[in-house]
Amino acid sequence: MADNTISYDDFLKVDIRIGTVVDAKEFPEARRPAYILHIDFGEDIGIKKSSAQITQNHTLEELKGLQVMAVVNFPPKQIGPLRSEVLTLGFFDADGNVVLAGLKKDVPNGERLC
Repeated sequence: MADNTISYDDFLKVDIRIGTVVDAKEFPEARRPAYILHIDFGEDIGIKKSSAQITQNHTLEELKGLQVMAVVNFPPKQIGPLRSEVLTLGFFDADGNVVLAGLKKDVPNGERLC
């Protein structure tokens, strides 16, 4: 692996926050199967939208109320008719499908990854 070392200051530039999914819907206009998530990041950030290609490992029912991590300081990205405002974080499983990054214990919405 190439040397991809960054400084701690570089890490701090990426604003990763925790939020709770308050709504999740099918996203039929997406090129690859995806959901539209509405995520509550607390009073300071509010509710943001995200397109997430997580349909293989997550159901709409299980997503509501789930805390997820997202990068909140990337510029919005237009994905079909949706303006995705945050990048929801996950990892590829052995089959190449995304599994959401999560926590073992709930924390207040809007908390920053440290």
